[in-house]
Amino acid sequence: MDAKNPKTLLDLAIQSLLRNESAAIQALEDMPRVFFVPLFIAAFEGGHKNTLREMVKVWPYYCLHIGSLTVQDPQHELQKPMIENLPVHRSRYSASRRPKLRILDLRQDNDCRTTSYEVSIKEPFCFHSCAYSDSSILKIEGQHHFVNSESMVQFPRPVELLVDLTLDGSLVEIEFMVLLTSKIRESSGSLHICCLDLQVNKLCDSKYTLNFLHLNCVGQLSIDTGLLSDITNVLSQIDHLESLSLSKVTFRSPGGKLFKNFLGHLQRMNNLKEVSLSSFCLTGHLDRVLRVLPPGLHFLYLTFCDLSYRDFRFLAQSPHFSRLKLLNLSNNPVYWDDFEPFQTLLVNLSSTLRHLEINHCLINDTAISVLIPALIRCTQLRVLCFASNPITMPMLVTIMNNLTPLKNLKYVIYPIPVHCYELWPFQGSVDRRKLAIVQLQLKVMLELAERADMNWITYLE
Repeated sequence: MDAKNPKTLLDLAIQSLLRNESAAIQALEDMPRVFFVPLFIAAFEGGHKNTLREMVKVWPYYCLHIGSLTVQDPQHELQKPMIENLPVHRSRYSASRRPKLRILDLRQDNDCRTTSYEVSIKEPFCFHSCAYSDSSILKIEGQHHFVNSESMVQFPRPVELLVDLTLDGSLVEIEFMVLLTSKIRESSGSLHICCLDLQVNKLCDSKYTLNFLHLNCVGQLSIDTGLLSDITNVLSQIDHLESLSLSKVTFRSPGGKLFKNFLGHLQRMNNLKEVSLSSFCLTGHLDRVLRVLPPGLHFLYLTFCDLSYRDFRFLAQSPHFSRLKLLNLSNNPVYWDDFEPFQTLLVNLSSTLRHLEINHCLINDTAISVLIPALIRCTQLRVLCFASNPITMPMLVTIMNNLTPLKNLKYVIYPIPVHCYELWPFQGSVDRRKLAIVQLQLKVMLELAERADMNWITYLE
């Protein structure tokens, strides 16, 4: 027993009960509902599948959330029995055991309780329930005005299952989707699958699965590899996106009708706070994308986008993006000699920018010397990553001397100086002895600057 956190009598009783799972299941019938939450937490953390299976059947509250509980690998092993036994047919139960559970939430959320406070006994409500789909409890019960038991008989009893989904084509994912589709059929239309966070590895392999989902629930969408036509079709079914990540997008021309349709759907996403475009060729056309994005954007990732000087200039001049907290422009080679747009961009973001990544951009000593005056104005900056750029040791020392006064800056990922390579930029040609001397010198400089709270690291560390 932990002397600092001694177990209560309730904890000891629950642990004793779970050691005899059949006794725990039998006790559910007459157990006061105040004991259900601590028993559920202990059963979930202990991996007691059979107990969880039976608890879902007789859960005495309107909603049940995984909340801050840790989902162990394999991810779905504890979720499966809960889904399988989620009551979706009210008529199958006796009056004494008629299920009260309407919302099963399998998403992890550290700010979410196991069950919500009951504001009203007659009209229970959950702040985490689906808010957008026409198949949600809120929409259906609002349409049918469920106010008494007689009206409840006339319509299916709506039930919600809240999940985050990753469609990666794995056997685990396939088995889980088979379970979900089977449960949907069993419910005869009463079960609504609400997916707030949807990640798709290959869109072409997931079209059939997406047909089972109400995509208008999705608030965070990530697609890695897909045709722009298919992506546009998905976006046409979504209205409330807060985060969009697209990678390896294939299309013929940014000047065509398809790209215009894509931009039209982006323009509807007024709630977007985060946009990530990677391996998405936007050379000379970044302005068309940025013009349709909302001004309240906080996080912008534009990696491997082949950005041109014109693109950088538009980004620097656009007042829409003066409140960015994170900007990632990595893997966009800077070939030009005029770095004024880049400098202007950093100056415009100086009051809000907290995280900046410009790795693999071919930024040399000349370029970084132009950017330093703008960087030192970024007083809110906490993370700076500029690895794998051709910087010399004297310039690296200059950079450190200029950045150590930034009290909010805690993490810097710096490039290995070019003199440490036998052949830049191949990592296999790094002289470890020379790199060790560089690391020691930077460490001494941090100590002299009294910045023990600041971490300077490179990719080989």
